[in-house]
Amino acid sequence: MIIYSDTVKGISPGKLKGFFKGWKRQVTPEEHLRILRNSAEVVIAIDDETGNVVGFINAISDNVLSAFIPLLEVLPEYRKQGIATGLVKRLMYKFEGLYGIDLVCDKDLVDFYEKFGFRSHIAMIKRNFKT
Repeated sequence: MIIYSDTVKGISPGKLKGFFKGWKRQVTPEEHLRILRNSAEVVIAIDDETGNVVGFINAISDNVLSAFIPLLEVLPEYRKQGIATGLVKRLMYKFEGLYGIDLVCDKDLVDFYEKFGFRSHIAMIKRNFKT
């Protein structure tokens, strides 16, 4: 069974293995934990049998007007079980009253995010692949 939590209290780097595969900039489990701790909001999905994190979403926000969702990931072996939907729904609930919630995604994910009221728009991004 999957348990959702909005805190990383009790989560160690060892519970965050398998994420960021294929990224040009690798993220260690220790860095991943720092990312989650430094986020304005986070929701994690935990496999209650193993205690491992199998999915997560985080947001950066001023908690007044806007929020940005930089990361959503579910481990490959846990996909197609509704976990990503559960993560997004729980995070969106936290930001119900905000004017704007933004994210940037690949084209193949547009349909997924549209289910939550997101609309396609123009975005600008910059990546520093040297770090």
